[in-house]
Amino acid sequence: MKITWFGHSAFRLDFADKVVLIDPFFTGNPAFQGDRDKLCEGVTHILITHGHGDHVGDTVEIAKATGAKVVTNFELCMYLAKQGLENFDPMNTGGTTDQGGFTVSLVRADHSAGLVEMDVNFPLGNANGVVVKAPGEPTVYHMGDTDIFGDMALIAEIHKPDVVIAPIGDRFTMGPEVAALAVQRYFSGAKSAIPCHYASFPPLVPDADRFVAALDGKGIQVVVPHKTVGVTI
Repeated sequence: MKITWFGHSAFRLDFADKVVLIDPFFTGNPAFQGDRDKLCEGVTHILITHGHGDHVGDTVEIAKATGAKVVTNFELCMYLAKQGLENFDPMNTGGTTDQGGFTVSLVRADHSAGLVEMDVNFPLGNANGVVVKAPGEPTVYHMGDTDIFGDMALIAEIHKPDVVIAPIGDRFTMGPEVAALAVQRYFSGAKSAIPCHYASFPPLVPDADRFVAALDGKGIQVVVPHKTVGVTI
């Protein structure tokens, strides 16, 4: 599997014949550099953790251009359908859906979820993390935006992720040290941890140094991919 980071919380997973985007925030993302349309060529699925604009991002435009299926919570799917989205698969926290060659599970995240950037002044479902499982590939857990919480232990027990993508930016999510504690305490069986949701907007932590330092010597590989370059795991 190749995992590519586009800055903030936006990722692309390439495996088998699938191209999966998670939280495709390109337009307005100060950390993104590149040609969005080129980087989204061949996209088959789009997963959204929650209904904030810096996670919903360019979902509708990309889905219309590529035909990609959007997978997210029910309320957000219904809202995006009113914005012209046609190919979607709604679900909710605790559920798992078969996407043909891989599955998606929505798990708990502690965060808000209203799309206030588009004058939607009510939550569009709950905030979630997403777990992607495919035969012969590492299981990927993207935490979404969240604080640490004790039930991460259940997520680890149920899903056994190999790769954990953790927000570290502070202010709106966990900070670097708390994110490192979450990885160390609850996901010590993971092979790799990837930080995200930092170095994009000024209020957020500017780099991953503190996260890397906090996990130094803990037996978990910390991967800080260069934007748009990616890493193969």
